[in-house]
Amino acid sequence: MLDLSFGANTPLCMSITTQRTLRAMTSSSSSSPTQDSMEQQKPQQTQRLQIYPNSNNGVTPFWREKYEREAKRYWDVFYKRHKDKFFKDRHYLDKEWGDYFSGEGRKVIVEVGCGAGNTIFPVIASYPDAFVYACDFSPRAIELVKTHEDFKESRVRAFVSDLTVDDLCKEILPSSVDIVTMPNGYVLFRDYATGDLAQERFSGKDQKISDNFYVRGDGTRAYYFSNEFLTNLFRENGFAVDKLHVYCKQVENRSRELIMNRRWVQAVFRFTEDLNSSSSNEAEGNRSGSSEAKQNSSNGSLNDTAIDLSEGVAFDMFGALPSSDHEIIEIKLRGWDFKIRVLSKEYQHTCKSTGLMLWESARLMASVLAENPDIVAGKRVLELGSGCGGICSMIAAKHADLVVATDGDALALDLLAKNVSSNLEPPLLTKLITKRLEWGNNDHIEAIKEGNKIGFDVIIGTDVTYIPEAILPLFASARKLITSDASNRHGNVPALILCHIFRRVDEPSLLSAASQFGFRLVDKWPAGVPNESSQGIISKWFSDNGLLNDLPSTALNILLFRLE
Repeated sequence: MLDLSFGANTPLCMSITTQRTLRAMTSSSSSSPTQDSMEQQKPQQTQRLQIYPNSNNGVTPFWREKYEREAKRYWDVFYKRHKDKFFKDRHYLDKEWGDYFSGEGRKVIVEVGCGAGNTIFPVIASYPDAFVYACDFSPRAIELVKTHEDFKESRVRAFVSDLTVDDLCKEILPSSVDIVTMPNGYVLFRDYATGDLAQERFSGKDQKISDNFYVRGDGTRAYYFSNEFLTNLFRENGFAVDKLHVYCKQVENRSRELIMNRRWVQAVFRFTEDLNSSSSNEAEGNRSGSSEAKQNSSNGSLNDTAIDLSEGVAFDMFGALPSSDHEIIEIKLRGWDFKIRVLSKEYQHTCKSTGLMLWESARLMASVLAENPDIVAGKRVLELGSGCGGICSMIAAKHADLVVATDGDALALDLLAKNVSSNLEPPLLTKLITKRLEWGNNDHIEAIKEGNKIGFDVIIGTDVTYIPEAILPLFASARKLITSDASNRHGNVPALILCHIFRRVDEPSLLSAASQFGFRLVDKWPAGVPNESSQGIISKWFSDNGLLNDLPSTALNILLFRLE
């Protein structure tokens, strides 16, 4: 008996090694092969056969390759966070597949992608004679299996293995899986089906890797199977279809007042030496008879336990992050101690809002302001795209007359307000205001002007220049909000200060956009601006204070603009 779980915990590509291993473990034999024969079955070089096509939309090629390359790490982080609490124990297996587990003699079962053991332990509890080989490519998942209170080495052999690369025959003898009572081995398969609600929600986000293949918010991946794809995949590797059904079930979440349409495919595949006409006809009959989704009302074997609907799965379906989606980071710089709540690292790479994390440029600019309070002293300060951290604005509030911290993302702005209130006390708290500002949005600009009609003396932006399409609206908004006085009431010239790492927008493009709205570059760091009388302003910010020895990144740049 071979219990194979793709998708939930296994990278979606099948190697030649995997194909041969499945055939080897489930083929009929009356005796164990010799070591020589085992060696002959090993391919000289593992070839990876991609079972999903490339896609030109959704996740970028960089991230697609990163998810594939670091899949093990993402699942390790997943199990570190959730342990064995994410999925419910699969007690429905006895009802769904009991006929395959029962019978005389000891059943030898292999589970691929065993996770924390939510399938293993219900099976060995129900079938005292069963022995399970359990593998997963996450070392942390295997450790959870081995430390489970019901784990016994006499019943379970758990080991780390990547099905797409490793040869399972190194751990399991070929032809040893359930060879006593059944002449042919079976693959029991259950996974997400195309059209599931979770897939529909993924489709509206930039989380698509390829057709029916998506990345979750924590970097783990999910594939949604169609009958045709699944049938062809197994038939091409010597397996006939015994059973194949797509099940639909409506699950109600009363607390959220939502009805969830779940779809999953459940199948049984049988290895056969020869896909003769009779087995092919049988498989075709099964496919045609099961292509129509079977509803809960028409299938008495389905019940509430048939869906692995833990709270974690519900969060995954609806795109909502769990209650612990945020983490608190402690920042100590230049005499300031902050506790900033940001989006947890495991969710940052798929989050569309870059404002829910703290960037290196903000740390540098905050340090500069802490060591050089005269930059904002007695002035009206505006921060563009401050994100959830707001550390630049909070430090500026100590010496400025007024500070307005802005962001265009509602979630970032809400978190910003909470961070400000938890880190500042009056009178500093009364000098710092948070406002919604989408660059180029005249309504937002006018709302900010209502509280400061004469404009701002200093405008600060940290890592706000990475999206090419946003550069013109950025400078347009800055031009409307900066004070128009050539020399303000303190004799200081209004300034726009940008701190960033050059990514998708280079410096010439940035300067060209700035000039369209009357901004001229007067100094930059670390290179300086040739033939500018004002050059050296920024370098003085780093004099005799140790800032150069404490740079978050050597790729950071600071640009100082003034009005023409």
